Amino acid sequence: MDEIIEEYLKFIQLEKGLSENTIGAYRRDLKKYQDYLEEEKISHIDFIDRQTIQVCLGDLHDKGASAKSIARFISTIRSFHQFALREKYAAKDPTVLIETPKYERRLPDVLEVDEVIRLLETPDMSKNNGYRDRAMLELLYATGMRVTELINLKVEDVNLIMGFVRVFGKGNKERIVPLGETIIDILETYIETVRPQLLKKTVTDNLFLNMHGKPLSRQAIWKMIKQNGVKAEIFKTLTPHTLRHSFATHLLENGADLRAVQEMLGHADISTTQLYTHVSKSQIRKIYNQFHPRA
Repeated sequence: MDEIIEEYLKFIQLEKGLSENTIGAYRRDLKKYQDYLEEEKISHIDFIDRQTIQVCLGDLHDKGASAKSIARFISTIRSFHQFALREKYAAKDPTVLIETPKYERRLPDVLEVDEVIRLLETPDMSKNNGYRDRAMLELLYATGMRVTELINLKVEDVNLIMGFVRVFGKGNKERIVPLGETIIDILETYIETVRPQLLKKTVTDNLFLNMHGKPLSRQAIWKMIKQNGVKAEIFKTLTPHTLRHSFATHLLENGADLRAVQEMLGHADISTTQLYTHVSKSQIRKIYNQFHPRA
């Protein structure tokens, strides 16, 4: 099984062009799957049947896995078994009759516009790291990019004269997102004045750097956002994705075209973008209940 799993992971990386984070999630699911099979002393892929998988899923459920996690797990092992059958590592696909559990998609937390402004204005722009943090927060809200996309940004990906940023999303797919005047002004000062001071003697083309001149980690950005959220007295769940959700929702609430928002977010499927229309509708319901005399 080890060799088949490694071949499968190489396949999804090379052929499907999935991101490292997505491949990491596949790897973790397959590790759980393999651990279960070893516990059951199932040594060959053709010894796996539908009942084996159903018992495995029941075991995950008993250990507290959510319906969403189980659905993702099923998707992973289904893709794995289809690969094994196609490449003749296996004689059958035991996932054929396995059903994926339905789960309710949770509406993401979204900041109000005044909350976004409070958050953006929290970093101390008189300090290099504070100015950098303000630039990152502004850019996340201005473009809706993911945190991984932010930390992978290169200086040459930002075109301040034309007013756009080139973003490389999942599967290394490139998209162009426009920039507004506010973020252009902030980035101009950051690139010309602040970044050289952070860079010191280090050589890197990454746009955002830590105090040692090295690229920032995902954890550092998550921590920065949470700390500024506390200072701004924002009591909602606050992550880099919250700013992405807020970006999309505020655009749609102000009449932006759904397809344009899909393009800016880098969603392959518009159904993913449509989630934000539900957020907008919930806001409309809230306003209706608050202001209609017969609500």
